[in-house]
Amino acid sequence: MSSSTTLTVADTITQSFLLACEKRGSAVALREKDFGIWRPTTWIQWLEKSKACAYGLHASGFRPGDVASILANTIADWVYADMGILCAGGVSSGIYPTDSAKQCIYLINDSKTKIVFVEDDEQLDKILSARTHCPSLEKIIVFDMEGLHEFHDPMVVSFDEFLALGRAHAKAHPELWDPMVSSRKADDMAILVYTSGTTGPPKGAVHTHKSVTCQMRHANDLFPQGERRERLVFLPLCHIAERIGGYYASVALGAVQNYGESPDTFADNIREVQPSQFLAVPRVWEKFYSGVMITLKDATKLEKLAYKWAINRGYKVAAHKLAGTSPGPLLATTNAIGQRLVLRNIRRLLGLDKTEFIVTGAAPISPDLVRWYLALGLNMHEVYGQTENCGVATAMPRERIKLGTIGKIVPWGEVKLSPQGEILLKGDFLFAGYLNQPEKTAETIDSDGWLHTGDVGEIDNEGFVKITDRMKDIIITAGGKNITPSEIENQLKFSPYISDAVIIGDKRPYLTCLIMIDQENVEKYAQDLNVPFTNYASLCRTKEVQSLIWSEIEKVNTNFARVETIKRFHLIDVQLTAEDDELTPTMKLKRSFVNKKYAPEIEAMYRTQAAA
Repeated sequence: MSSSTTLTVADTITQSFLLACEKRGSAVALREKDFGIWRPTTWIQWLEKSKACAYGLHASGFRPGDVASILANTIADWVYADMGILCAGGVSSGIYPTDSAKQCIYLINDSKTKIVFVEDDEQLDKILSARTHCPSLEKIIVFDMEGLHEFHDPMVVSFDEFLALGRAHAKAHPELWDPMVSSRKADDMAILVYTSGTTGPPKGAVHTHKSVTCQMRHANDLFPQGERRERLVFLPLCHIAERIGGYYASVALGAVQNYGESPDTFADNIREVQPSQFLAVPRVWEKFYSGVMITLKDATKLEKLAYKWAINRGYKVAAHKLAGTSPGPLLATTNAIGQRLVLRNIRRLLGLDKTEFIVTGAAPISPDLVRWYLALGLNMHEVYGQTENCGVATAMPRERIKLGTIGKIVPWGEVKLSPQGEILLKGDFLFAGYLNQPEKTAETIDSDGWLHTGDVGEIDNEGFVKITDRMKDIIITAGGKNITPSEIENQLKFSPYISDAVIIGDKRPYLTCLIMIDQENVEKYAQDLNVPFTNYASLCRTKEVQSLIWSEIEKVNTNFARVETIKRFHLIDVQLTAEDDELTPTMKLKRSFVNKKYAPEIEAMYRTQAAA
């Protein structure tokens, strides 16, 4: 189906949503799993809820241009509230559910949030402890009141009560609707997306309706799809990837959004939904791969042989695909047999058997991992973009996959390199600047309108863009050798036993590494070998686990020059979550932070000269 017959996009997000509801009416817009049952919501029902929310906001003194924040996991209520805020003419800001009360105070005050929507009692506790420090905050709305039925506070109201207030206000003042939904124009602020704050306090990236609808308008250009395709929306909605690529793109396309029960039920939910298109970050793709590898260790000899035979055929066909050539009849036939009889079972296990294509973005991914998914029969396309350019800026073309690159610039954008090799972007998708930080904005968008991404890269003669590293992350060893840490780190993360890694070595005589293990897979490894351990820290310290990780490092070392090899490593022996300062909300180690926090451990790796 062509984009002209599928897309519902207007000048603002609000108008686009209303157009989608008018066109699709009683068709299913989204589903949410509740008590084991997938419950559908039509476009008309979604509109009714968001309209009631908008009126509830107006009745509470909220006016066009005011800011409301949403502190919740990826649930359907998130999008009901988000569209309600936008329909009221407001600005919608997301807060990661893993953020602490202290972080919430900063975000609420920086955005001058008037109303906060929270998921449950856990999130409510954060805001209640923060509110005395937040002078702009006037009301707190709770989606899930379980455990709060006896709780009373003049500032707090349930989402159901809030919607009832809105419906009553709408009945009394029907004339308010049109002025509210038309109050914001294309160049007005629509959403705030806060960066992860790896180099200081989070910065609020201001996106106008224009920058968001620019991406919505092109949602079908790269990978055309028809209406009512199934999507699983599971990444944090306060992150630009899911908010644009999953949620707003679905509004434009008419795709059905599926919201699972909780992050813990993700594996079951994706198998049930079997999405036709799936967007995920590299950590998810790494977990899928490592899960399959660990499962194969317990397979029968016949099952292992069958997998080896089938995946080898898949790799050979993938090599042809990457080279732009066609496999011979015999290889094509044997691969089809292997796909149907063996590899399809793995795709079903992962919940990806019905996907037309899979997309990876938000962080670098190992080329070996892309190659494995291609061998598995899944077309994986890498995309690149930043919060500041509202999602996708480059994408791997459908007709050509070039490993080691992030594809080509999207047709509605521009790319070039600065004299220093920094990747620069331009287009209507660019953000309007950082809220309350004009100096940072001026550093990021130059006087000619180019966005400075902070990524160093190359553009080849075919137009494919390659990122070599972040400008600030390039390592220059004591011997003067320039080293790109991300390339080494990505290969380490291809191991099923390594969750994340940070290479150390700037102004040092050799490279070392801080490593976070994959807890589930390493625990199984230890149990299979009857290695005694009592907790996570003791697991990391066992001789067997230390040897396991060193063997994985040595495998990676063989792919690099001697000066680029890792000589020593340290396992982070504390279980980390997104609530810990070491990790971003998307579960990536903060390079600058861990360098400081683990300075003693790093120095210890350099006190004794590693073997030459």
